[in-house]
Amino acid sequence: MNKKLLLILMLITSAGFAQNSGGLQGLVTTEKGQGISEANVDIQGTGIGTETSEDGSFQIENVPVGNYLLRISYVGYRPSQIAISINPGKVTQLPNIILRTSQEELGEVVINGNGNANKFNREKSLYVSKLPLKNIENPQVYDNITAELLSEQVVTNFDDALKNSSGITKLWESTGRGGDGAGYYSLRGFPVQPTLVNGLPAITNGSPDPANIENIEVIKGPSGTLYGSSLISYGGLINITTKRPYDYFGGNLSYTLGSFGLNRITADINTPLDEDGDVAIRVNTAYQTVNSFQDAGFSKSLFVAPSLKYTVNDRLDFLVNTEFYDGETTNPTMLFVDRGAPLTVTNIEELGYDTNRSYTSNDLTLENPTFSLQGQMNYQLSDKWTSQTVVSRGNTKSKGYYSYLYESTRFYENLDQGVVFSRFMNNQNSTTLTTDLQQNFIGDFELFGMRNRVVTGLDYFQRETIDNGTGYIGNGSVYIGNASLQNVNESVFGITDEANYIINSDSGILSTAAVDALLENTNRNNNTTKEDIYSAYVSNVLNITPALSAMASLRIDQFENDSNSQTALSPKFGVVYQPVIDKVSIFANYMDGFSNVAPSEAINQETGETRRITFDPEHASQFEFGTKLNFFNDKLFATLSYYDIQVENIVLGSGFEVTQDGTQYSRGFEARLTASPVNGLNIVAGFSHNDSEVTEAAENDDFLGRRPESAGPENLANLWASYRFSEGIANGFGFGFGGNYASENIIFNRNLAGIFTLPSYTILNAAVFYDVDKFSINLKLNNLTNEDYFNGWSTINPQAPRNFAAALTYKF
Repeated sequence: MNKKLLLILMLITSAGFAQNSGGLQGLVTTEKGQGISEANVDIQGTGIGTETSEDGSFQIENVPVGNYLLRISYVGYRPSQIAISINPGKVTQLPNIILRTSQEELGEVVINGNGNANKFNREKSLYVSKLPLKNIENPQVYDNITAELLSEQVVTNFDDALKNSSGITKLWESTGRGGDGAGYYSLRGFPVQPTLVNGLPAITNGSPDPANIENIEVIKGPSGTLYGSSLISYGGLINITTKRPYDYFGGNLSYTLGSFGLNRITADINTPLDEDGDVAIRVNTAYQTVNSFQDAGFSKSLFVAPSLKYTVNDRLDFLVNTEFYDGETTNPTMLFVDRGAPLTVTNIEELGYDTNRSYTSNDLTLENPTFSLQGQMNYQLSDKWTSQTVVSRGNTKSKGYYSYLYESTRFYENLDQGVVFSRFMNNQNSTTLTTDLQQNFIGDFELFGMRNRVVTGLDYFQRETIDNGTGYIGNGSVYIGNASLQNVNESVFGITDEANYIINSDSGILSTAAVDALLENTNRNNNTTKEDIYSAYVSNVLNITPALSAMASLRIDQFENDSNSQTALSPKFGVVYQPVIDKVSIFANYMDGFSNVAPSEAINQETGETRRITFDPEHASQFEFGTKLNFFNDKLFATLSYYDIQVENIVLGSGFEVTQDGTQYSRGFEARLTASPVNGLNIVAGFSHNDSEVTEAAENDDFLGRRPESAGPENLANLWASYRFSEGIANGFGFGFGGNYASENIIFNRNLAGIFTLPSYTILNAAVFYDVDKFSINLKLNNLTNEDYFNGWSTINPQAPRNFAAALTYKF
């Protein structure tokens, strides 16, 4: 009897639910009537949606009765919005929905659908090859770090964002100093900085704010053919794609709090300015304050990024993207290992570093105001050719006090343990101005029955740096080690007066007034450097058969400055074979990069003779092969590759004997996977191994036969896995877990001075999150085991201990 009553109750409940809900069916096609697969179909304001099947059809069930706005979108097409009504117990059949092509292809649309999509991956990029190529048909390797991943991990800084890419690790913190104040990272054994936004120059002396990031592309290998030499490294480049306006009202507000006084407020607001959504504006902004994990140090910043899109018609559109950033920070403590004498300590244990000490003051700060503007016009010349005209302007400054600690134990011969570091400081006053103009023609046409995708372009880039900062002055010394300060001072100076301890407890010496007094008689620089680079390039992807394609590219650069003029050619070749179309590809590439080397003034110490030496550009070439896999309807994407980079024409030596005959190799293996194997589960994982060595140099060169100090750890691994419930009582609840591994890192590696090694580390992180209606809350705990770990590049940089962050977001 109880079972019968339960069955009757279930039937009544089911019938009642059916009377309060309905269904929806439709078909999405192109203007030519072809079905569009995997288009995003979303019922606005409900969180209900799906993706179209292979023939463009879709069906949504169990939609509550009511009137809604249905939005359909797909990459490369203008979104469509339709008013719909859901009737109780009925399936509404919609007329065919036609999506028209759009010049907004450069914007990336994330297809979330019903939650099954691989949200940690982007299917295609228009920046890696300056063509709309899918990742699987591109012979170059690159990683995506998506906005969805950054949100899930409560990422509030750029360094943490890059931990999700394979084969890249931080070398230096962002110092804020003029010219190169952004963070340095090791990529395939070479140092690189984030210098590109939307494929265009975007120099900064600080650290990019994550608020306006839609995707980070870590593009692997020397990419001089499409990007020139001034903004990349031989290991690759980092390109940030920004969030772009769309044609309906929406956005979110978020507040994040956390350890070390973290307070962060962000807003993302988008609104159309006309009824059709042809004109829309989007503003992303963030304000953040956070203290150092050490006894002194802080940063605060304000970031505002307005962008405007205007679709004039189906052939012409404009996009303007701007970013304003104003940050103030104490530059992080950096311990520089002595390069002029044998090392007295060779690892962290021998050093005895108390990482809670900052050896700085909150009075001494650097400001990094930055402005950038990008304007883009796209005009469809025909159904086969598009014109793209782009202008970019940038202005970044460094104003304030910069300091570092340099090992100077060799000047204290009586010291039998520990290390003495001398503090050096200056006042920064530097401005870097950039201008970039590009004209590209992008074609997609058939010739002799074979598909050609072509980009040909002209590029002009100018960078001007104005330095009015002071020279460096000494400002005391710091002892780091396990001996007592009294014993240190007695052994070195033969004194016991506490006022003369190497570490002075009086913070007045680190006040702005005290430092200004020390700098008062220091001459200021009056230096201006300017470089102009004129470039032309062409690249073609030829589909010999549907499964076999070949890429051939060439660039010529003319480099000009006040004292030097150089010309460089950079070729690029690639081939892709897809034994299973859009599922499996086997690829190989040859890529080229170069670096302009400034002239050198050499002096013969015996005769006093001076001569000016000019150099040819350094050249790097890469050969790489591997495979890319795309299975289960884009739910699993993996890349495995082996690369070999050779650098030639490296300038070596000093004084009167300077030669350009050095060579270096960097080779290794990389693997990366992003997957969503089941509904709600998302995974990103990577592994890399790198082997680097200076193979040719002068016989007595300090680096010959050594692994370069910029190469970073030989082995790196990263993982993040998360699961989100999509039904039942736990609907909206989720959790994530992952971390990073790095093997030992030789940050100082020389034949004469010796070796300093940082230990390996494994850092684990965890998160829980909950979405309900328009609200979400994310809780994140970093460095679960509270491990002490370090990064460096002939420097020693302690990293943050265990820390917590919580983000509350309202979506509208």
